[in-house]
Amino acid sequence: GESVESGVPTQLGNWPDELPRNRLGLARWLLLPQNPLPARVAVNRWWALLFGAGLVETEEDFGIQGSPPSHPELLDWLAVSYRTPRSSHESFAYEWDTKTLIRAIVTSATYRQDSASQPELRQRDPANRWLARGPRYRLSAEQIRDGALAASGLLIEHAGGPSVRPYQPAGLWEEVSVLRREKYEPSAGAGLYRRSLYTFWKRTCPPPSMNLLDAPDREFCVIRRARTNTPLQALALLNDVTYIEAARKLAEKILQPASENEGPPLSLAYRAVLAREPDAAERTVMQRILEESRQRYHADAQAADALLHVGAAPYDQRLPVGELAAWTVVCNVLLNLDETITKE
Repeated sequence: GESVESGVPTQLGNWPDELPRNRLGLARWLLLPQNPLPARVAVNRWWALLFGAGLVETEEDFGIQGSPPSHPELLDWLAVSYRTPRSSHESFAYEWDTKTLIRAIVTSATYRQDSASQPELRQRDPANRWLARGPRYRLSAEQIRDGALAASGLLIEHAGGPSVRPYQPAGLWEEVSVLRREKYEPSAGAGLYRRSLYTFWKRTCPPPSMNLLDAPDREFCVIRRARTNTPLQALALLNDVTYIEAARKLAEKILQPASENEGPPLSLAYRAVLAREPDAAERTVMQRILEESRQRYHADAQAADALLHVGAAPYDQRLPVGELAAWTVVCNVLLNLDETITKE
């Protein structure tokens, strides 16, 4: 038959003769000055991660069936700046330095806008494609889980290593395995609190809490995730072992003696989760929730003890059981606030 060899579609530019026909040659071809597409695709994806939608909304499709860019000149400028060598002495020359590019975007006036919008703006531009206000969208499943673990002090920030198995409802793997032979065994110790990036993923039975929050099932590559809002998401964030345990550890952290903390417990909790102080109305609501929880758990020590035993991490037995349980409820509410799980 006809002899064939590695190559690229000629519509995207010819393969120079001096480049080897292997992966190194492909990498060099991608970065040729005549090839603008890699820089454009890259900056569009960073933009989408920061703003919730790319300048080209179809991040996965830059072809003729994809969406045209909302700001073509901006996309061109970012792409050119991203790949321009610093030796060119241009004022914006990032030379493929992604951190510098992201810093330029997040320090821009456009990104730093308030996400609140007027009715007229929502009517004229409901999807905020013209960037008249700051970005606002629900965080990804991984970001929500990692944020809760980080606020509580449970998150293990060590990079690298094998996959881990965090909490998951019992019996799920058995339902999808032959003769119910496979059984899910959660990791012990630090493996429960590693970043979501390291979670072991069984494609026929993905982690339910990740699935509920629109994480892809990994059957195929997904560039642009769907975003939904359902009651099941709220139920998971209120009741999943991961979030109850994180709320308890956050409560333990803010209830340490005054010599170890600066400020009242509620202020410390808001700073840990939202990086701000609560306002007067929020203090009133949270104080009411705290008092109601105190009454319940001081009257029902068994229920308080059951709440404090959710999760593998032991609770601080120096703290009164009823008080710690009441503050766990307050912290659980705080971890479920719209502001906590939404970028705005």
